[in-house]
Amino acid sequence: VLVLAITSLSAYIRLSGAGLGCADWPACYGRALRETPQSSASTASRTPEHAAARLAHRVVASSALLLVLVMVMACLASRPLLWREGRIALALLGLALFLAVLGRWSSGARVPAVTLGNLLGGFAMLALCWRMVCSAGRAAPEPSRLATWATLGAVLLVAQIALGGLVSAGFAGLNCTAWPECGDSSVVWSWQSLNPWHEPVFDATQPNHPAGALAHMVHRVGAAVLAVVLVPLGVAALRRGRRVAGVALLTLLGTQAGLGVAMIATSLPLVLALAHNLVAGLMLALLVGFSAGD
Repeated sequence: VLVLAITSLSAYIRLSGAGLGCADWPACYGRALRETPQSSASTASRTPEHAAARLAHRVVASSALLLVLVMVMACLASRPLLWREGRIALALLGLALFLAVLGRWSSGARVPAVTLGNLLGGFAMLALCWRMVCSAGRAAPEPSRLATWATLGAVLLVAQIALGGLVSAGFAGLNCTAWPECGDSSVVWSWQSLNPWHEPVFDATQPNHPAGALAHMVHRVGAAVLAVVLVPLGVAALRRGRRVAGVALLTLLGTQAGLGVAMIATSLPLVLALAHNLVAGLMLALLVGFSAGD
């Protein structure tokens, strides 16, 4: 629960800092970065809500770190040693420390790799926490086709989350709002939009990053590929008696697809972007739970 709160607060800080939900939308989208020289720190104005979210993020993250330390000590002090749970707890500790160090460079960072590090690190912690919930005190599950299928779905979902992070960090959310527009000759297709170490170059006159159109399109195609894998997985779970997991997966998938369409149709409202981030985290946790037999 704490990690879910951390990922949601982090998404709010990142997206509101980018301009989502600002007063003169869409002109204010990415304005702080467009008006700041390349390779310079962002001077974005901080609203009271933004400052409160940053404070809450630090408090919740510190609480989660303490809880992870307690889990590590509990696993190592147990007799016999809880090796399986201990490995998960140590992985959580490593990720928490990595995110704490990365946080020093997160404020005002313009390289998408920093955004991806925070995004994927937070989701990895969420997945490991749910894995701990599902497996603690239970025997290791027997390998099954359903678990293998779920692992494939989880890998594809992580890739899709990373693509979404590239779209967000590259300020490409307003690109290609319609399929015909994506094929227009004015749209810039650049492979650099898929390079997390490439710093986007912004045009001060535009409220987005036109060269990020390719990342946006790949993200959409990835959503279709992911649906092709997850819909049969949900149906197979229903047929094998895992009704709760199957219904939850299909519901989350449909919700995520609806949120994606609604975000494009309504020009990226902040609340829908935050919900899109939250549902992605829940889907990842659910897929991890499949391999634990839950």
